[in-house]
Parts: sequence; C-alpha cells; structure tokens
Amino acid sequence: MQLRLIVPVFLQRSLLLVFCIVLTGCHSSLKNSAPTVAFSKVASAYQESAYKTDITERDYKTDIIDGRVTGARPGQRIVLYAMTDGRWGLCQQSGQPFTNIESDGRWKALIHLGLQYAALLVDPTYDPPQQTESLPIIGNGVVARAVVNGEGPAPVLRPQKTLTFSGYEWTTSAGPIFRAGSRNFFDPANVWTDERGALHLRISGSPGRWATAEVRLTRSLGYGTYRFQLRDVSQLEPSALLTLIAWDGVGTESTRRELDVELGRWGELENTNVNYVVQPYYVPANIVAFRVPPGAYTHSFRWEQGQVVFSTVAGSGNTGGRVINRHVFTSGVPSPEGESVRIGLYVFHQGKIPLKNENEVIIDKFEYLP
Repeated sequence: MQLRLIVPVFLQRSLLLVFCIVLTGCHSSLKNSAPTVAFSKVASAYQESAYKTDITERDYKTDIIDGRVTGARPGQRIVLYAMTDGRWGLCQQSGQPFTNIESDGRWKALIHLGLQYAALLVDPTYDPPQQTESLPIIGNGVVARAVVNGEGPAPVLRPQKTLTFSGYEWTTSAGPIFRAGSRNFFDPANVWTDERGALHLRISGSPGRWATAEVRLTRSLGYGTYRFQLRDVSQLEPSALLTLIAWDGVGTESTRRELDVELGRWGELENTNVNYVVQPYYVPANIVAFRVPPGAYTHSFRWEQGQVVFSTVAGSGNTGGRVINRHVFTSGVPSPEGESVRIGLYVFHQGKIPLKNENEVIIDKFEYLP
C-alpha cells in the first residue's frame, strides 16, 4: 500500500507564500547588490629619491595591472589612477582615460608606477580629472572604487602636522610634490608659528637636498576677500618662490581653477618679483607682473562671481597704506568649488641662478572677509 502525505489547503498556501517571498528576496538582493571593483594583480611601488628634481610626468616607469568587476552595467568602464608626488595621476590607455571591462568582468591595463593605485568603476558619461590631490568620491558618475598600496616598501616620510595661524587651522604638506613647475621635497619641520602668532616658512638643507614648506587651510571659504600681511621678502634668492593661492587641488597647469599671488623672481636676477595670476598663467590676459621695492606689504584679492580684484598695499596693515598695484580680472575667473588657501615657499629648480642658501619668510597675519 502506497502512503500519501495529505497537506491541508491553508498550509499549502502558506508554504507557497513563504517560498515566493524567499525567491523574491533573493532576486531583489541580487538585483540591488552594489557593484564592486577589485585588484587581482598589483604593480610594484614607485621608488625614487625624494630630492630628485628633474622628473616629469613622462619619466615614470610603467607596468601591467589587472582586476575584476562585479555588478557592472552596460557601458560602464574602469578609470585608473596612480598616486605619485602628492597627486593622483590619470593612467590613460592609448590616449584614452578608460579601460574596458571584458564580458567575464575582468579588466587589464598599463599604468605608471605610484605609491598607491586606484580603480574607479564609472558611468559612460563620466569625465575624469587628469590630476587631483584627492580621489573622486562615489557619486556623480563614480559607481565604485578600490584603492591598494603598491607592492614593496614605501618611502618613510615625516608625518603631516596641524597648526593654528590667525585663528584658522592649517595642515602641512609632506614629501615630494610638484609645485611652481618643479618637484620639491616638503618637510613639515619647516613650518611653525612663533610666540607672537606669526607664521614662519623655511627652505632648509643644502644644494641638491633642499627641503621646502607649505600649509593648506583645512576648510573652504568661497567668495570673499583674502588678505596676507607679510614682512619684507626682498631677501629671497632669485630661485626661491613664495605663493599665496586659492586652489581646489584638481587639474593640470592648463585646467586648474586657481588664483595666485606669486612673490619671487623665477630664477632670474632682474625679473619682476610679484605676479597676479588667474590660471592658466600662459594666457596673456591672465597674468600681471610688476616689481615692488624692499619692505613689508599686504597682498590681497577680492573674489566675486565673474571677477577677482588683486591689490598690493605698502605696510603690514589693513588700511592707510599706499596702493602699489591693483588689477581687476574678469576673464576665466573660477567659481568656488572646494578650494582652500595655500601658503608655500618653494625652490624653482629650473631657474638660471640656483639656490645657494637657506631662505625664510614670515607672514604676520591672514584675514578673510566674506
């Protein structure tokens, strides 16, 4: 005799409902799971002397790197970056910024060596920056990302430090970074404030091993007046350069959204010693160059929508000083977008007159007025 299991109708319906819920939940989980990107093969870490200055972006060695993507939608691609000398550089493939994803989710590309590598899964319309100090975050076309250290030992650098100057919090730069057209090595020990609250920046070391200084405001201020009260900097050697800028850390020399006051002679003894710049500097309408005699000055720029007004006033104060120069730029003026104030003292290594001695500058005060 064959036995049959009789299940009441109400129980059959209950079991069927549970089964459908489980299937629907599993399907929904698979459908809504976040895409991922990962590395399978990691290139070695970039190794170069911290003080080497004759390096350009084209000098870096290259290697193959690969990985895998899950959950990518049709049309999405990979964008690769390598971190070298204080910035993330876009790794292009045959002149293109994107790496295609194979049908099995794998990708493979040629990259230039760096200390770290980043892979971003992006939408078809995403436009990646060629250079950036900070990686793009997820959103606005970036779907997923992964970051990995290069294989092998990384150079040991002094850690960044934070300090307070003129009531604002600033952080120092550290390690080799490109600034003012040259690769400089930044040492946080070359930045400090004295008992009166003034900010000191120093170039230390000796020929072939110069260490420089830079601080960056830890917050963005936007439109307004930026004022810097400086003591006499006429003692700076021709290849020492002091810059007072607002920049968001994104872009190359041709695409930066940057406002500059540059104090120095760019390696030439008879050059002018002050520049007002709306980047890019090589557009004639974007730069005004002039000379100031020795003395203390207050340099400022008033940044508004569609224009920026630069000025230099004699003396280290807010009012009453003689106006040395004033210029209004109305072309190419950027809008605020994550920029921060930076004060830096660098070596222009391409100058005709090499730096011979240590140099130091003192900034008495920074002010911002909305």
